[in-house]
Amino acid sequence: MQRTTRQRTAVSDLMEHTEAFHSAQEVHRMLADRDAPVGLATVYRTLQSMVDAGEVDALRGPDGETRYRRCDQQAHHHHLVCRSCGTTVELDAEAVEAWSTRIASQHGFTAVEHTIELFGLCAACSAAA
Repeated sequence: MQRTTRQRTAVSDLMEHTEAFHSAQEVHRMLADRDAPVGLATVYRTLQSMVDAGEVDALRGPDGETRYRRCDQQAHHHHLVCRSCGTTVELDAEAVEAWSTRIASQHGFTAVEHTIELFGLCAACSAAA
């Protein structure tokens, strides 16, 4: 159980009211803009503890940077993410789940975990391009 601190409350509140995925550095800047400064190392630790607790999702973008967002779905799911504007769609991909189970079984693996994020351009960004 995580101790409730002013810093954790500030990060949690920000994540509750943010729709897009954001990097820890962006969260750090947004907290400072709200006059709720939290040290960058504390932001990283807090976000990771929130990921570990299942409170937020983390995804590694095409640039390799991890971004965080509180998701509507608490169950295992995947994301379709716009490379341009960051619009994100949560996906319940039964076909992916079946495929990963089948592939793991064929190779004698058990207790397999996976993360799949699809990156592309949303309809609005495609139309603007």
